[in-house]
Amino acid sequence: MSAPDVVTYGEIMGNFVAAAVGPLEKAELFERRLAGAELNVAVALARLGHRAGFVGRVGGDPLGEAARARLREEGIDDTHVLAEEHAVTGIQLKERVLVGDPRYVYYRRGSAGSLLAPHPEALAYLASSRQLHATGIPPALSATARRFAYEAMEAARDAGTGVTFDPNLRPSLWPDRGEMVRVVNDLAARADWVLPGVAEGEALTGRREPQAIADHYLSRGARGVAVKLGASGARLFTSGGSWSCPPFRVTTVDTVGAGDGFAAGFISALLDGLGDEQRLRRACAVGALATSNEGDCDGMPTRAELDALLAAGPGGR
Repeated sequence: MSAPDVVTYGEIMGNFVAAAVGPLEKAELFERRLAGAELNVAVALARLGHRAGFVGRVGGDPLGEAARARLREEGIDDTHVLAEEHAVTGIQLKERVLVGDPRYVYYRRGSAGSLLAPHPEALAYLASSRQLHATGIPPALSATARRFAYEAMEAARDAGTGVTFDPNLRPSLWPDRGEMVRVVNDLAARADWVLPGVAEGEALTGRREPQAIADHYLSRGARGVAVKLGASGARLFTSGGSWSCPPFRVTTVDTVGAGDGFAAGFISALLDGLGDEQRLRRACAVGALATSNEGDCDGMPTRAELDALLAAGPGGR
C-alpha cells in the first residue's frame, strides 16, 4: 500500500448484539459483529475510496483474527495492527432496541487493545498520511495508550499532517469525570478540527450553545469546530464564518455509528479539498446513511450511495 490518505488508531472489539428486542439481562442469543468508533471511521473512508490505515492491538484469538480479516476485506491497511498472543480482544454487549440509542456493556479492561503503546514505526506511519483521525477513547484505556495518543498528535503536527479529533466521550472508561474533561480537552486543543456532539461539548466546556462550544476550541487554536446536533443536523464554525446543515432524511435502523460517519464524511471532504459548506453537507450525509443498517459500520456508504443522497438533498429521497 502506498502512503495512506488517512490513519486512525484505537481498539476493535467483538460486538455481540442481542438477537431479540429487550433488556440485556434477558437476552439469550447474540449475533457476533465487530465494533469500535475508529473502525467505523476507517471503514467509511475506505468505502468512499480513500486509502485508510489502522493502528492498534488485537488478541491472539478468533476475535482478533476476525478484526484483521475485516480490515483487509474493507481494503484498510492493517500492517500496524499487531496481535498480542497473551491478551484477549475486548468485547461489547449491545442491546437491541426499536427506537433510540441501545445500551452497551463493555468487557475491555486489560484487553489487547489497551496495550497500544508508542512505537517509532507506527508513529512514522501515521505521520506519513495526509490526515490523522483521533478520538477521546484510546487515552481512557491505559497509560500507554494515552501516551500513544499524545505522541501520535505530536508526530502528525511535526510532519504537517492534518488532525481531526472526535471527543467520543466514554465516561465509564475514565476514573472520574474531571480527568476525562481535562485530558480530552487537552488533546482537542492539539487538533485542527474538533467534532463534538452538542451534549459532549456541554460536558467538556460547560457551554450549551453551539457557537459558545465552538468558541472554546477556536480560542485554543482549532481551525474549525463542527458541532453535531443529532436530529437537528450540524453546524460548522471557523474564524471566517459559520454554516448550518439540516438533517438528511433516511430510514433509520440503528443510530450507533452516526457520529463516526459524520467524522468520516468530514475527513473525506477535507481530503477532496471541498469548501466549508460542502464539507459539512458531506459529513451530515454520511452520518445519516450510517444509521440505515443495524451494524455499527455496516451502513457506511459507498461513493455512489453518498452521491445519490447528496443529489436528493436534506429532506429529500
